[in-house]
Amino acid sequence: MGVNNRKNEENRNVSSINKDYVRSVERQEKREKAHKIRLFRRLSAFAVIVVLVMGWLTLTMFDKSQALAAKESKKSEVLQSLEQVQDEQDMLKSQILKLNDDDYIAKLARKEYFLSDDNEIIFAIPENEGNDDKNIDSKE
Repeated sequence: MGVNNRKNEENRNVSSINKDYVRSVERQEKREKAHKIRLFRRLSAFAVIVVLVMGWLTLTMFDKSQALAAKESKKSEVLQSLEQVQDEQDMLKSQILKLNDDDYIAKLARKEYFLSDDNEIIFAIPENEGNDDKNIDSKE
């Protein structure tokens, strides 16, 4: 216990210097420490803002790329549909040109409505019987 008592006595005997220089150095150290804390807080806030902005930009870019891909697939579907419609339109135009020809109309009427020309006889051959005969021949 004697050693502890001496240390306590020495600590009591040592007094801090309360000079202006020591106080100014302590104030300077406190200011520097406060400045470092404020700097760390500002940098942390800036880092959080940067992360949030980058996240928002990444999400926006991802959404826009998905929307673009969907629109491009829709475009390809519409282009295929357009090609089909153009083919059908070309076919209908050729049909219109054919229907303006009297010989074609006469031929079509004879075929579809079994009309005959002068001195012409029409024979109707059922299509099913021809197929049955072929099936019978192949079975034998």
